[in-house]
Amino acid sequence: MPPIPCTHDIKDAEIVVYNIALPSCCILEWPDEKVLTIAPSRFPCQPECPVAKMKVAIFSSQDYDKKFLTLANEAQAPEYRHSLTFLEARLDGITATLAEHHDVICAFVNDEVSSAVLDKCKEQNIGLIALRSAGCNNVDLAYLAKKELSLVHVPAYSPEAVAEHALALLLTLSRKIHKIYNRVRDGNFSLEGVTPGFVLHGKTVGVLGTGKIGECFIRIMMGLGCDVLGYDVRENPALQALQQQCRGDGKGSFEYKPLDEVLQASDIISLHLPLLPKTKGLINHDSLTKMKKGVVIINTSRGGLVDSKAVIDSLKKKHIGGIGLDTYEEEEEFFYRNLSQDVVGDDQLIRLMTFPNVIITPHQGFYTCEALTAIAESTIQSITEYARGTEPGPSIIYKGKVIKHM
Repeated sequence: MPPIPCTHDIKDAEIVVYNIALPSCCILEWPDEKVLTIAPSRFPCQPECPVAKMKVAIFSSQDYDKKFLTLANEAQAPEYRHSLTFLEARLDGITATLAEHHDVICAFVNDEVSSAVLDKCKEQNIGLIALRSAGCNNVDLAYLAKKELSLVHVPAYSPEAVAEHALALLLTLSRKIHKIYNRVRDGNFSLEGVTPGFVLHGKTVGVLGTGKIGECFIRIMMGLGCDVLGYDVRENPALQALQQQCRGDGKGSFEYKPLDEVLQASDIISLHLPLLPKTKGLINHDSLTKMKKGVVIINTSRGGLVDSKAVIDSLKKKHIGGIGLDTYEEEEEFFYRNLSQDVVGDDQLIRLMTFPNVIITPHQGFYTCEALTAIAESTIQSITEYARGTEPGPSIIYKGKVIKHM
């Protein structure tokens, strides 16, 4: 068979071709030199099939997404370089129509992968949802499996990036960096009127969630000489081994404890849990009353872990000493958008920002060159594996079959 042109649109039975040789195993009929008929279910037919290009609709895209995803895509062999469409819109049941004529939807943490979106995917012959994140609480997993679609994520892009950001929030609060920074910019070099900070060495730190990010944060805090208490429904084997080695000699220690003991004993509590029905609103009126007066809370995980109203009440009573938030329960309406000339229409968020002992960052824990590179490379690689007809390594659901329970 001579080289024939191909536009690679597997949604149509007839496709016009460009300058590459389509494997004969894909072809059902080739009536003339310009048009051929293929079996979509056999395209691509095998891993070595040279036609493995996908049209990818990338939602909630920022300039850094364009840069790092384009670099990762261009690093592929020419036959595996996908067509990337960058869309600023957040994915929902209405904007999903923007993905028409694409093969893949690439979504981020605040995109809505609901049943309405998945119905549109099925209507538009979109087979893969590629998440540029680890968590999938924004995805209707059961419905996605029912529709026999595929879902991939980025399970571990840079746990150190998020763990170090948690430390940055903690140090900012503990040493009043945000307040001093603003005073110095105004020419005020005095320390009068600024409450002294506190040393982390020797403090008891509670870590809720001891997966990859939680483990990184634990090791950082141990390195600062903290005694760390961990809680998780599934204990980390590496940390279990670490627990046996630690005896607490002022050089840092680690020990697993029940949740209530962690809440009661900790000077600092850092959240590294996924957002699940049983973890939603974990930091609430009841759990806050169990904590020490002056406790510092850090959340770089998911906003829904924290009941904002309960936190505001506790701040007003001066029970919480400080809180650093890289996530917020209603963040999808605000984060990753420039609202400096608009009114932020969320009373709770506005109220939180008025407290001098509250630091809020716009879900930027991942925002490092290393993490962005890892996210882009993993996402593009997963799309390529799917395009070649193989199950991508970081699959959660593959063609309706649940691969990994989240």
